[in-house]
Amino acid sequence: MSYRNHLRQASDLKTPPADTRAGFVEMAVERSARAVPYVSEAKALHAAASNTESPEQLLGLSAIRSGLISAAGISDKASGHMLDEDKTQAINDLIANHLETAGSSYIEELVYRFLLTKGDTLGGSMRNVTGTLAGRKLIRGILSALNLAGVPYSWRASAKSGWISSTPEDAGIEAQLRSLAWSNCKGPRVLLFNCNAPMVGKNIDYCLLSCDPATYEESIGNPNSYIALGELKGGNDPAGADEHWKTASKALMRIRAGFASNEKLPSTFFIGAAIVADMANEIWKELEEGTLTNAANLTNPNQLASVCSWLIGL
Repeated sequence: MSYRNHLRQASDLKTPPADTRAGFVEMAVERSARAVPYVSEAKALHAAASNTESPEQLLGLSAIRSGLISAAGISDKASGHMLDEDKTQAINDLIANHLETAGSSYIEELVYRFLLTKGDTLGGSMRNVTGTLAGRKLIRGILSALNLAGVPYSWRASAKSGWISSTPEDAGIEAQLRSLAWSNCKGPRVLLFNCNAPMVGKNIDYCLLSCDPATYEESIGNPNSYIALGELKGGNDPAGADEHWKTASKALMRIRAGFASNEKLPSTFFIGAAIVADMANEIWKELEEGTLTNAANLTNPNQLASVCSWLIGL
């Protein structure tokens, strides 16, 4: 019952309002940083368009064609599936229906519409950033646990890159790290991120295997190699917490069912940033029943440190 090291009751899992606010502030700072290139592009678009005297002349500026396509409401992703003539038609529609009607303010209208499309792109990327930042936070927690325990480790940036031995100067590697390996008193361990376990048939956020870096690829297909599997949900919004838990809970059920068919039952864990009361009660019930092995709130430093210490010692 390792979860008892950092949890006493279900309410301990709940995310305090202050941590929710801090999460939103963190995302706002990240969003502002990621918006900088779009704002710079908008300024450059404004400067280039200022050399024209009418909306029609914009078509003659090949250097800003990409900006005109964005202003026409076409995302970078959609642009890759369209023919040049389709894009030209969209730009003509933009000019006829919006820029010409704006009169002398057509350049401002162009820039506003460019930013609308880029803002939508930014919003989409931020949904992925939430999970990325949460993953980095957990990885840093694991690295800290290894360093404090004096356990050397090696890591890889991708499936095709070589293993790199740990050094005292490991700041920032959580942004690159995709696999992690170490040894404890029970043997060698490899932690894989976003791993497709054949016995489950789906990608799993974290898979801890009993193997060394040289044999982990063949160990992925061996149910006896799996020690623990876990899911991470890094969203900060309490309104979406229950949905995130439902998704993670189903994933954990698939894991248990997949390994049960192989007569194996590795440990399972859940870590979440936004945990509300009902969700905390469900998680606690699974912990008490032994359905779930461990759980922690990502925003709580003590809980995160405890679950990371537990993980490296398995």
